[in-house]
Amino acid sequence: MALSFRRLFARRPRSAPLDDGSGSGPRIAVIGNCQARGVAEALRILAPGARVRLIPMAELGRRDRSLDAFAAGLAACDHVFSQPFPTGFFPDGGAEQLLARLPRARLFPAIVFTAFHPDAVYVGDLGSLARTRLVPSPLGTYHSAIALYGYLRGLSAAATLALYREEVFARLGYLTAWDEAAADLIGSSRAIGFDLSAELLRWSRTGLFMHNINHPRLAVLGDLAARLLREAGIAARAVAVEAYAPDSLLDDPIWPVYPAVATLYGVPGSTVFKRRQRGAAPPATLGLDTFVQESFALYRRQRRETLTCHRVTHWGNVPEIREMFR
Repeated sequence: MALSFRRLFARRPRSAPLDDGSGSGPRIAVIGNCQARGVAEALRILAPGARVRLIPMAELGRRDRSLDAFAAGLAACDHVFSQPFPTGFFPDGGAEQLLARLPRARLFPAIVFTAFHPDAVYVGDLGSLARTRLVPSPLGTYHSAIALYGYLRGLSAAATLALYREEVFARLGYLTAWDEAAADLIGSSRAIGFDLSAELLRWSRTGLFMHNINHPRLAVLGDLAARLLREAGIAARAVAVEAYAPDSLLDDPIWPVYPAVATLYGVPGSTVFKRRQRGAAPPATLGLDTFVQESFALYRRQRRETLTCHRVTHWGNVPEIREMFR
C-alpha cells in the first residue's frame, strides 16, 4: 500500500531527519545516497519553511515493494529531487521510471571526483546493490590500490609502503588524474541534464572540495541545493550553507591527499587517514604504515577471488607496473 504524504512525512528514521512540520513552504522529498543528507539540510537553510523529507537510497524498496506504490506516496510533494538509482530497489524500474510517474521530479547528480584521492578504490562486487558484497578496509570500504596490488603481488607490507612515493605515483597516473576525473563528473552530470561544468570550475578555485572520492564538502552540496531550488522556481537565501550547518560527512572516513598530489593542486597534504566517527568519541586516525598493515591483515582473511578491482586488474596487464611491484 502506498504511503500518504502525511504518513510519509510523519516517519522519521534516525538516518533521515525530518522537518518538525511547522513550515508552510513547499513540500520537498530528497532521495539519494549519503550526499543527500547534506542536500536536504542545505534546502532547509536556503528555503525557510520548506518541509523537507530525506529518503536514503538504502531504504528504497523496504516499505513500498513497487515503484508505483513509492511514486504514489510521493505524489503530494511539490518537488522530488532524486539522485539516479538503478532498477533493483524496485522490480518495476529505477529513477528514470520514477520521473515518468512524477512530472515535478528532478534528477541531480551524485558527486564522484577522484583527482584528489586517485589511490582510493572499492574492492569486491561493484555490481551488487548490497554493501556486504564489498571487501572491508580499515576505512570502511575504501581501499588503497597500491596496498591491494602489493598484497596480490606477494610483497610485504613494508615493501608496499615504500611504493608510496612521487615517482611511483607519476607512473601510475596519479599526478595527471584531474582531466579524467573532471570529464567523468561532467559527463555523468550532463547525462541526466544537470551539467556541472560551471560548478566544477568554481569548486576547483576553492581548493580541496572533497573529503574522499565520493564525499564532497558541504559547500558543494549547498551549491546543488541552491541550483535545485532556483530551477524549481523557489526563492533561495543567498548564504553559504557551510557557515550555518555542520558537515555530516566529516563523521565518515576521510582519505588524505598524498603530499605529492597536494603539491599539484595547492591544497594541504598528509598521509593521515580518519576512520568513521563513533558517537561522541574523538576522531580515530591512523598513519599510512598502520593503514597498509591493517589492509594486509584484512586481505589475508579474505578469499583471494573476492579481492577484485578493475584498476588492479588493469595494472596486472601492464609490464612496467608489474615490474614496479616485483
